[in-house]
Amino acid sequence: MPQQTSDKNSDIIRDLGFGTKVMRESALRLLNRDGTFNVSRGGLPLFKSLNLYQALLSIPWWQFNLTFIGLYLLTNILFATLYFLCGPQALSGLQAMSSGARLLECFFFSVQTLTTVGFGHISPQSLAANLLVVLEAFLGLSGFAVAAALMFARFARPRARILFSNRAVIGPYHGTTCFEFRIANGSPNELIEVEVRILLCMTETRDGVRTRHFHQLPLERSKAAFFPLDWTIAHPITEDSPLYGVTPEQLSTQDAEFLVLINAVDDNYSQTVHARSSYKWDEIVWSARFKDMYRHTRNGRMSIDLKRIHDIQQVGTPVAPNQTIWNF
Repeated sequence: MPQQTSDKNSDIIRDLGFGTKVMRESALRLLNRDGTFNVSRGGLPLFKSLNLYQALLSIPWWQFNLTFIGLYLLTNILFATLYFLCGPQALSGLQAMSSGARLLECFFFSVQTLTTVGFGHISPQSLAANLLVVLEAFLGLSGFAVAAALMFARFARPRARILFSNRAVIGPYHGTTCFEFRIANGSPNELIEVEVRILLCMTETRDGVRTRHFHQLPLERSKAAFFPLDWTIAHPITEDSPLYGVTPEQLSTQDAEFLVLINAVDDNYSQTVHARSSYKWDEIVWSARFKDMYRHTRNGRMSIDLKRIHDIQQVGTPVAPNQTIWNF
């Protein structure tokens, strides 16, 4: 069983699912800083490739709100136009004399019908107007039900709001040289059973073929029972590390990219959440370390300043990890 598990992990490292074509020919980073992939899919018809439900769940809140506000206004404008085209006798209670003012009254009647407010000042008279009211009332009830369900799904969907430092560093850490970056919990929810994996992607030539290869980096600590504050993820650069003796120029030549995969359990929802990011070779500061984020409060409690998650300081001359002389 251990041998089978080891072979399975080796297969995952050899091919993360990007495919041979992407691994050999893509010149872009595999994973963006926000966790999205630099690959796209095309060729499907619009209605087959569009997942409206998933899109409404994943877009930012401001886009979500603007989408429904826009749909609300467009629906009312459409029905106001239809009421207007039904003629001046289709709705009783209209007081406007000009066409523009009558269209505006039709718009407000549409708002009252769509939202089922129904003040009663204006009412439908013709068959066409009554049919439009039936249709609009149905769309209003079902539309607001869908909007409420989507808002609940967005609120109830747990997300790992993990903050990543803008830069990774290679420098001293607990008496040795490490590749490290810093993360912090940016959510008010507590995360438990946090697990981190780092895969180093390097372009190498093997058997005359130049392609990307992956190396899983062993960590000083890959799991944490609780994650209330910050965590400096460190990979010790020992003789067995693929980074041992590597210079910044070599990482640049091999287009190195560090893929970060994080799994955790949201304590409030008891559901697994995920986060991912990456660091390219030019996003690494050599011979540096992270500054302290902690501060003492007046009541003696410890706290961290999340604005300082990106703060680093130089501590040595940027040369190969096994040659660096640290300036303490």
